[in-house]
Amino acid sequence: MDEELLSIGAFAARARLSAKALRLYDRLGLLAPARVDDLTGYRYYRAGQVERARLVALLRQLDMPLARIAEVVDAGDGGLAAERLAAYWADVETRVAGQRTLAEYLRGRLSGRSSEMYGKFEVDTVDMPEQVLITETRHTLADELPAWIGAALSRLEEAAHGCGGVTGAPFVVYHAEVSEESDGPAEACVPVADEAAARRWAERAGAARGARVRVEPAHRLARTRITKAQVAHPQILAAFEAVEEWMAAEGLSAAGPCRETYFADWDAAGPQDPVCDVAFPVTPSR
Repeated sequence: MDEELLSIGAFAARARLSAKALRLYDRLGLLAPARVDDLTGYRYYRAGQVERARLVALLRQLDMPLARIAEVVDAGDGGLAAERLAAYWADVETRVAGQRTLAEYLRGRLSGRSSEMYGKFEVDTVDMPEQVLITETRHTLADELPAWIGAALSRLEEAAHGCGGVTGAPFVVYHAEVSEESDGPAEACVPVADEAAARRWAERAGAARGARVRVEPAHRLARTRITKAQVAHPQILAAFEAVEEWMAAEGLSAAGPCRETYFADWDAAGPQDPVCDVAFPVTPSR
């Protein structure tokens, strides 16, 4: 015998949800009625749908995106649904940890403890020679940035084998702000030995990835060295601001956009190992 169908009111009472919520779940594609009367438009549900209805309601209380809710409730038994929920919650905890760190950083700024925050960074200058660079440029938001940096620098370092080899540490230049609202652009750069070969590479690579060659003149950088843990946002913001504060105290002005230079093996480095210089090209203030 077919399972008895319940009116939306009866089903809502059994699921401990409102009829309005059930209509919303139907509209969102999360819980469709078993039958809709063609004449009246009344919705009818099977009693066996109660558990799914309750699960959807609970998952929405976790602020889970609709697509992730569908993945969980459609996973069925066997532990897959629990694994998908665990993966989502791990993402939530990572985001909250980052927000907590950002809040602490902002609390320090707003309470006037800037000098305390910046004091842990040692800033100096270094003279850089003229360099031939093969580069990729992309507009990217902050959440996409780490993956793009890794992929772009890997492509460029591979290309460098045909351009006389890598002659210096790879770096990323920020031509405009990269944040959750601003998409740069950012430019990944690898110094190479053979300019002619580099220009041939750029012609082959084309403009699809924003690939090009440029010669960067000799210049001086104001920089501070940071650990792998400090590369994370917002610690890295404090490092850039520490360099800017030091520049102002030393009578130096930025002569170009800021950058991050990666000189260590990222995968092999531990959280407290130095991996990166954050820096600004500088010139004496007028």
